[in-house]
Amino acid sequence: MTIKELKRTFHQELHSIYPKKEIDSFSNLLLEDRMLLKRIDIALNPNLEISSSDKDYFSNTIEELKREVPIQYIIGHTEFYGLKFYVNKNVLIPRPETEELITWILDKTKKNRENKNDESIKILDIGTGSGCIAIALAKNISNSKIWALDISNEALNTAKKNAELNHVNIQFLEKDILETESLPLKFDIIVSNPPYVRELEKKEIKNNVLNHEPHMALFVKDKDPLLYYDKILDFAKEHLNQKGQLFFEINQYLGTKTLELITQNNFQNIELQKDVFGNDRMIRSTLN
Repeated sequence: MTIKELKRTFHQELHSIYPKKEIDSFSNLLLEDRMLLKRIDIALNPNLEISSSDKDYFSNTIEELKREVPIQYIIGHTEFYGLKFYVNKNVLIPRPETEELITWILDKTKKNRENKNDESIKILDIGTGSGCIAIALAKNISNSKIWALDISNEALNTAKKNAELNHVNIQFLEKDILETESLPLKFDIIVSNPPYVRELEKKEIKNNVLNHEPHMALFVKDKDPLLYYDKILDFAKEHLNQKGQLFFEINQYLGTKTLELITQNNFQNIELQKDVFGNDRMIRSTLN
């Protein structure tokens, strides 16, 4: 089988599930990951023969794609904020919207640290998952000390591998934030992208997410959708330094309600930020 024939097979097998551009992207990603071929190599060598073992690999990946397994889980890694991250069924696949949250944190941190670059900054990431937020901040904030908390041991194992992969030192804590009353630390920044998708919104979720990504990291009960925000606000009151910053990624449909909750908890300088798609997506506040 040649590359040209392989790409034809991808389209024949997957055209009823995915659009053409997405199928092209899948085949290119898999060829690069398996055979170390860049897109230019693929374009210039359509008649390159594929070995029998590689052919078996691609046949298996086509079957996984038919089951709508995310391509990131199939190849085992993805890119986030210019960094490589291992991903698997135990962690959510990092989203572009969360990259926007990172940029916002870095921008606010830079402004707050002008002429203070020699001072260390303590950061806590609650619900770290793959570790993407904590690691991206560690790579981009000099002299930072970062802790990352998650309830899932399997997720933390993945996050630890990602910290090693990206050469950063992060203190990982296996804890359920809903059951965590205190830590022997105070922080300059607390950030969280907690579960916030309501059960009623499942009908909006694509199968590749709904059937394969960890529900514990995604969904909350309809009757108490701000459960994690409420708990983290209480926690932050005791664990943020004076003028410390609290950042949340939020449910786009609950921006107003989340603002109200933060206001009721007496946080100040509250800002609601939209993502690139125009959806309410991030909130920042400070502790007086």
